[in-house]
Amino acid sequence: MATHKSWLILHAIGLAVFLSSCSPAEPIRIGLLAGLSDRGSDFGESVRNGVILAVEQQNLAGGINGRKIELLVRDDGQDKAMAAKAAQELIALRPDIIIGPVTSSMAAVVLPLMDRAGQTFISPTVASTDFHGKDDNFFRVNCTTREAAIQHAKVLFERGPRHVGLAFDASNLPFSDTWVKAFASEFEKLGGRVSGSAGFESAASTSFSDVIKRLLVKKPDALIFVASTLDTARLAQQARRLAPGLPLSSSEWAASAEALSEMGGSAVEGMLMTHAYNRDDARAAYQEFRKAFKNRFQREFGSFSLLAYDSANVVFAAMKQRSQGEDMKQALLKYGPYQGVQQEIRFDANGDATRQVYFTEIRNGDLFQIQ
Repeated sequence: MATHKSWLILHAIGLAVFLSSCSPAEPIRIGLLAGLSDRGSDFGESVRNGVILAVEQQNLAGGINGRKIELLVRDDGQDKAMAAKAAQELIALRPDIIIGPVTSSMAAVVLPLMDRAGQTFISPTVASTDFHGKDDNFFRVNCTTREAAIQHAKVLFERGPRHVGLAFDASNLPFSDTWVKAFASEFEKLGGRVSGSAGFESAASTSFSDVIKRLLVKKPDALIFVASTLDTARLAQQARRLAPGLPLSSSEWAASAEALSEMGGSAVEGMLMTHAYNRDDARAAYQEFRKAFKNRFQREFGSFSLLAYDSANVVFAAMKQRSQGEDMKQALLKYGPYQGVQQEIRFDANGDATRQVYFTEIRNGDLFQIQ
């Protein structure tokens, strides 16, 4: 009898072990924090779509060492209280890493929360110099506002303008303020000057006509907008109404190509814009990404989608190589550099990377690369 009972116990244990070995492995959890419901939600949606594409492709390829990836998405609403709540929710879910936030103003809100929790996070798009050169848990894939603005000043100066007016969104000062200062400094070194600047708070009630009028008082020979896609489109519409022939230029913040053309229409024709990728790249990796994105989302991608796709694949590459017990901060620093769709991503000891920038001009609703 005892022997029979022992056999039953051993059989039950063996069955439990067998069933356990057949159950799917626990998924790898990755958080995503982005503005998905605010006025500039095209920015957050572009990032989300790039991450989704990367996750879906990786899961189809078997996941990470046999484990599927589970994406946990939270909306920061481009609002301080909402961002803090969303970040705390993600931290509580204990993801291996969080991708995001997408704007510098939201990074300023969530960085202290992430650091206190020891949570590693990586942003595809945050560019403010406020976050550069610091030993924390924050990794950045994009170039800084300083790098992009200096290049923008050089390109614009070569095109002829010497006295420019600058409109900037003051609700994202960590980005816009550092961009404006770097641009003005470089443009003046070259022999030009910023004739005037006008800050505004992004809102449906904002009078963009008044913003443009304030700039036109100083008689600039070009206008530059440092704002989201929607606000850049509205600024351009007022600029075309009040000063039809004035050249227009935009920072990389508005680089949701098709979205800007859709929102701005003919008002954004001829606009110079900074971009984070080479549109004329004929290599297979870029063409395959472009085709995959269009098949998945039924539209062309923008700069932010490519940056997000690269960021997610950087995370996957580090995860595949990290050893047991090695946290993501250690892994990201240890196993690079990483190959993106177009550019190599190499983090320094502080988790900062840089990126080459490109310039395009909107013609007939499409983007044409000029350098």
